[in-house]
Amino acid sequence: MLKARLILLLLAFFLAPRPSFSRAPYALRISCGARDDVHSSPTNTFWNKDFAYTGGIPANATPPSFISPSLNTLRYFPLSEGTENCYGINRVPHGHYVVRIYFGLVAEPSFDNEPLFDVSIEGTLIYSLPSGWSNHDDERAFVEALIFLKDGTASLCFHSTGHGDPAILAIEILQIDNRAYYFGKGYGQGTILRTDRRLSCGAKDPKFGADYSADRWGGDRFWNSLPTFGQSSDQVISTKSSIKQISQSPNFYPEALYQTALISTDTQPDLAYTMEVEPTRNYSLWLHFAEIDPSVTGAGQRVFDILLNGDIAFPDVDIVSMAGGVNTALVLNTTVVVSGRSLTITLHPTKGNHALISAIELLELVLAESKTLPDEIKALQKLKSTLGLPLRLGWNGDPCVPEQHPWSGVDCQYDRSIRKHVIDGLGLDNQGLKGFLPNDISRLRHLQSINLSGNSISGVIPSSLGTITSLEILDLSFNSFNGSIPESLGQLTSLRILDLNGNSLSGKVPAALGGRLLHGASFNFTDNSGLCGIPGLPQCGPHLSAGAKVGIALGACVAFLLIATCLTCWWKRRQNILRAQRIAARDAPYAKARTQFNREVQMGRHHSQEHARTAAENGPSLLA
Repeated sequence: MLKARLILLLLAFFLAPRPSFSRAPYALRISCGARDDVHSSPTNTFWNKDFAYTGGIPANATPPSFISPSLNTLRYFPLSEGTENCYGINRVPHGHYVVRIYFGLVAEPSFDNEPLFDVSIEGTLIYSLPSGWSNHDDERAFVEALIFLKDGTASLCFHSTGHGDPAILAIEILQIDNRAYYFGKGYGQGTILRTDRRLSCGAKDPKFGADYSADRWGGDRFWNSLPTFGQSSDQVISTKSSIKQISQSPNFYPEALYQTALISTDTQPDLAYTMEVEPTRNYSLWLHFAEIDPSVTGAGQRVFDILLNGDIAFPDVDIVSMAGGVNTALVLNTTVVVSGRSLTITLHPTKGNHALISAIELLELVLAESKTLPDEIKALQKLKSTLGLPLRLGWNGDPCVPEQHPWSGVDCQYDRSIRKHVIDGLGLDNQGLKGFLPNDISRLRHLQSINLSGNSISGVIPSSLGTITSLEILDLSFNSFNGSIPESLGQLTSLRILDLNGNSLSGKVPAALGGRLLHGASFNFTDNSGLCGIPGLPQCGPHLSAGAKVGIALGACVAFLLIATCLTCWWKRRQNILRAQRIAARDAPYAKARTQFNREVQMGRHHSQEHARTAAENGPSLLA
């Protein structure tokens, strides 16, 4: 039975598609809060600067553990910036990854200010920091998960619980083999593996993969040291001999992991180790062996059963036989359902007097939560931008998951037909919102209720609201909406409550809405001085078609131009007359003098002519 299971696992490993190992695995390391790229000792590991991934505030770091990388900055998220804060990382190649998040401390923690918060990856809650975590020098300084990233992005979120401010020291996203930690049915299909612990049995010091000079496709895993199971039940053995079948696909374990081991004693042949775990959880348990005891040279010399909480999980384990020789790695895996708060691993010899083990890995199986429809997430992000949502509302990450931390003011529902969450309610009343309501709100096509009352939202009511056929309640009261009520709202046959009072709306209420009042709907249009057309509102004037309105507008423009032209001509003519009068008044004395002189000349001429004529008439008489 056991051999058949191992054969099936090996076939799955060899037949599964794998990345090309001629290239290095994708690796992204972020030193949170750092303004420049840095290297950390002692391995000179490269860390990218923290730029444009998230909000929060950079600060000097206090690493809580020797396990933490030697970095000097962190990023923390005060409650005033919202309860949900996320790192959004783009351009992550499709694949299988180890995602590791290191926690930091802004100041020396106390009972009152120790950061206690939840961590989610891709919308799934994977860890809640326990009280007192900052006082332990162990794996509690970070959280790690193995996850498939399939859409080119990675979302890592930190959810405040109101006890201290979340503070993040560093983030690692490290690609591993696509079949790493294959555990059977359900692998890679909505399941995340959260690392609970990794223990190197017999080792003196904890080490990362880099310290072991391990293959990078292993994900630079951290192995804590377990020098003994306690109570003088074991002793450490080690070897410098090479170990076969170690650093190879799919898991790439470091050789040094198998060069030390714990072996039971003559006085206490059973090896037993008890671990505290979370109750009612499923775990993937990985046990590592290599026969490095020089007294064992062949198969059948050391055989033992492996019991988990008293039940035999692996009977008759013969390391030499199953691995194919001495100094050869053997890895056994099984899924454990734990109902209590502890898991006890017991190795009971059936041949020979001693049991032996090299390493233990325990990973929790976390069922990935279904995300929200991407189109609806985009619609909410647009709404966040146009309404200027305050930072305290958060609105980062996925609005519906983790289910323990939905966005403030957003109601979600799981749609089994599409296996996604959808938005069925918006409750953002009295939040000090400004800006305008975008047409993109229609992309929230599962909405049943919208309440945006008591804000300062302006602009027109989007006609696209009429396409949300499931809408039952629409409350936009006490805002600054203007323009007319869209005719499309009359198409909302499920609409039971419509509250538009206290705005600056004008025009005729759509007839379809007025008719709905006769069927028990509750509509409120009061305190909109420009609305008309239904009982309780002023009657509307004669209805004009759009063409008539355009004709009247054009006629008014033409009349205005004609009046302006006539007034301009009259004004110019009037100015000319006034100018002529002013000139005449100025030249009057000179004109008068010239007139008098002309009259005198004319009179002189006339007198001379009269005298000459008289002389001519009297001339002959005088001669006679």
